[in-house]
Amino acid sequence: MRTLFSLFLISIFSILNAQIELSKPYTLMGSRFDITIVAKDSVEAQKNIDLAVKEITRIENLLSEWQPQTPVSQINNFAGIQPVKVPVELINLTKTAIYFSKITNGAFDISIAAMDKIWKFDGSMKSMPTANEIKNSVRNVGYKNIIINEKENTIFLRNKGMKIGFGSIGKAYAAEKAKELLLKNGVKSGIINAAGDISTWGKQINGKDWLIGVQNPFEPDGIEEVLKMNANAVVTSGSYEKYAEIEGKRFSHIINPKTGIPSSGLVSVTIVGPDATTANGISTSIMVLGLEKGKKLLKIFPKYRSIIIDDKGKVFKNKY
Repeated sequence: MRTLFSLFLISIFSILNAQIELSKPYTLMGSRFDITIVAKDSVEAQKNIDLAVKEITRIENLLSEWQPQTPVSQINNFAGIQPVKVPVELINLTKTAIYFSKITNGAFDISIAAMDKIWKFDGSMKSMPTANEIKNSVRNVGYKNIIINEKENTIFLRNKGMKIGFGSIGKAYAAEKAKELLLKNGVKSGIINAAGDISTWGKQINGKDWLIGVQNPFEPDGIEEVLKMNANAVVTSGSYEKYAEIEGKRFSHIINPKTGIPSSGLVSVTIVGPDATTANGISTSIMVLGLEKGKKLLKIFPKYRSIIIDDKGKVFKNKY
């Protein structure tokens, strides 16, 4: 009788603690976002997904360089004219971007948004731009001309024609902010997948870690490693889907802001660590820096591990 009563209590406990896992795709920030939430029921899950969407939309309205009313668009519109007062959040994110510019000697630079579009990555490009075209393309690029006044909360682009854009880290930042908000609202488990910039917390409904596959285009099944994730982020920068191939050499869509020439030599850089924004700054930088300088950069971030694949298919990994 005691056994039956115990089973009854376990059954009631299971019902009271039943959970569901709900995943929904959205088009946000011009890309696909997949938001997965573990909750007690579909109503609560959808409520929290809506909360995440609202937060990501807020970030888009802060960072978009395409919407004319955003702070970033205003900064760009007044380049070379006057400083623009902006939210502290944008000041801080810009400082993060400039930090990566400094430690990579300009390999990472949000002012690359002003670069002339002389490269095409749709398969139509068959020859290199001229040396003069390449040189002129980066004439308005240079992070040292991004002037932050923290006392006045302003950002000023020193030269006319300059622009900043957060395409490199914006979606990863949005994923982190959405995760942060959901955690504050008591959501114990989920994934924000921002077009491949992924932030996770908690565990799957079955109690196991989230599983994230790292792509390797040289492997028959396309997978290099399956990561177990529960409270960290993973991002990948790569050239295996979007690139130009000229005279047998592959050029990534990730361009060196200093030279105006696309990065080459590496096919993908995956970074795993506590924060998606930082991970994305590292991965983008290494794509430009190359393997050896990238290894040196990783030493600054001991909490982050990497999976780097070069254009010959060789894989380089470091652990925490």
